[in-house]
Amino acid sequence: MPRPKKCRRVCGLPVCREFGPRGTGCMGEPITLGLDEYEVIRLIDLEGMQQEQAAAQMGVARTTVQSIYNAARRKMADAIVNGRALRIEGGDVEVCEKRAHCMRGGCCGHRGCGKQKPEG
Repeated sequence: MPRPKKCRRVCGLPVCREFGPRGTGCMGEPITLGLDEYEVIRLIDLEGMQQEQAAAQMGVARTTVQSIYNAARRKMADAIVNGRALRIEGGDVEVCEKRAHCMRGGCCGHRGCGKQKPEG
């Protein structure tokens, strides 16, 4: 039996949760990007963190961040190349209580985040 999935800490929820192409040529079902995948993209690509730093911020192993990051990039590439909508939702996450500080470009380093259901 596999080990239970560890809850991943996210420091904020996306303002916009759906993205998609305009016009004709849209194909297939929307792609779902998990909140943990969104957070890894935010930390590594937007905030410029290394995988080790992102892992510490999210409370998971570096190898987990690497796996999440690779999956997120594949999904985003599929959405762009194949003209599919992208939705950001779901996942086993906890939202940081000090998320206002984190989302301003800082790293709260808070380890005592209580589990919360993502809003929305």
